[in-house]
Amino acid sequence: MPNPKLGTVTTDIAKAVKAAKAGSVTFRVDRQGIVHGGVGKVDFTGEYIADNIRSFMIAISNAKPEGLKGKYVKGMYISSTQGRSVPIDLTTVDPSNPKFMLNIEEISKLGF
Repeated sequence: MPNPKLGTVTTDIAKAVKAAKAGSVTFRVDRQGIVHGGVGKVDFTGEYIADNIRSFMIAISNAKPEGLKGKYVKGMYISSTQGRSVPIDLTTVDPSNPKFMLNIEEISKLGF
């Protein structure tokens, strides 16, 4: 649904179109601290979804509050809208880890 907080209802159409074409990342957090966000569609290739996951995780790490200590991301699962969830190894998707996105084949071969 259109939502003014997400920028989908606006009077500045040019700015909204420019942000959408630039690949703006939108996500929401529920009461339990779980972050929900779309990274692709079922018909996307694995490489495209992996690239979207990379951008999503960088956006999440940039949104981390400065005063927060400890691990910010404790687990990650990916699923289609009504499909099964698949756990993702955090060492491959955590931007603070030196192995960030090195094992991209794991994500690319999930297959939904």
